[in-house]
Amino acid sequence: MRLLLTYFQITVSILLMTAILLQRRGGGLSPVFGGAAGFYRTRRGVERMLFIGTIALSLLFLAGAAVNVIVQ
Repeated sequence: MRLLLTYFQITVSILLMTAILLQRRGGGLSPVFGGAAGFYRTRRGVERMLFIGTIALSLLFLAGAAVNVIVQ
C-alpha cells in the first residue's frame, strides 16, 4: 500500500510540475498563438483546461500527502 501511494505521489508531482511550467506568467498561451497579451481577458480553450487541471492535480497531491500521513 505504501509503495503504491509513493508511486502515486511521484506521478502526480511530475504531472503537477509539468502543468505549472506550461503556464506562462502574465500572458498565458495567447502570445504563442499570435494573440496580444497587453489587456485583461478570460482564460479559454487549452489555457483554461490547463488551469483547471493544475488545480485538480494540486488537490490530488494534497489528498495523497494527507493519506500518506494517516497511513504512516
